[in-house]
Amino acid sequence: QVQLVESGGGLVQAGGSLRLSCAASGRTFSSYAMGWFRQAPGTERESVAAISRNGVNTKYSDSVKGRFTISRDNAKNTVYLQMNSLKAGDSGVYYCAADRVSSDYVFKVGEYDYWGQGTQVTASS
Repeated sequence: QVQLVESGGGLVQAGGSLRLSCAASGRTFSSYAMGWFRQAPGTERESVAAISRNGVNTKYSDSVKGRFTISRDNAKNTVYLQMNSLKAGDSGVYYCAADRVSSDYVFKVGEYDYWGQGTQVTASS
């Protein structure tokens, strides 16, 4: 089993940047495909970005493509989400998650096995 802890959320003006981190403990971090998700009040949790076990393959939602970058450092057991040009519509609770089955990226919320507690991101317009 793996435990996930997100950090780096906060309040930022629209157009600003934030970098989220997700630290993993437990089993070998490089054994998991990782993803970032977000959920705004009254909406379903949606996929934002995903990355393969070795960090080579990534996928982004159309709404963040070109503005957000997912990366991972397997030596530090950490996955990151660099968020640039933030918009008010990017606000929500951001979660990281780990999938133990796939070696490639996983983009479906329901396929992840472990979740962090979330970190709030608010971009004010």
